[in-house]
Amino acid sequence: MKLAEALQERADLNRSIEQLRCRLRDNAIVQEGESPAEEPEELLKALDSAVIRLEELMERINRTNCNVSKDGTTITALIAKRDCLKIKLSAYKELVSSASQTGHRARMSEIKLLSTVEVRSIQSLVDKMSKELRLIDNTIQELNWTTELM
Repeated sequence: MKLAEALQERADLNRSIEQLRCRLRDNAIVQEGESPAEEPEELLKALDSAVIRLEELMERINRTNCNVSKDGTTITALIAKRDCLKIKLSAYKELVSSASQTGHRARMSEIKLLSTVEVRSIQSLVDKMSKELRLIDNTIQELNWTTELM
């Protein structure tokens, strides 16, 4: 099984577990004399089975991510770099957006707003970070589809 397939199965399991939780909640109480639409014991068995499979997949995915690398960088390190770059990029984009809002005056007598940063240089950094993010994400996707799950 490829790492990407395991990641897809993990996502499916997470969705299934959430659905089972909702179904359990919906069938936890019934009116006296009525039967639940689904038997909670069967739902619990399905939940337990899904959680066991999820745990197995997560362990194997994590082991694979820690042991597989490209150009000396593990998948785990690439994921951490990508996630932190997303946080930084989001903040820089917000700064550019806020700093660009200087021309909102109805009359010349109103207070003029000035940017405290050089928007062009920050935007240039945003563009560079966006490109780096795309390259990192492409590398992760490539490794996901070419790596066998450990």
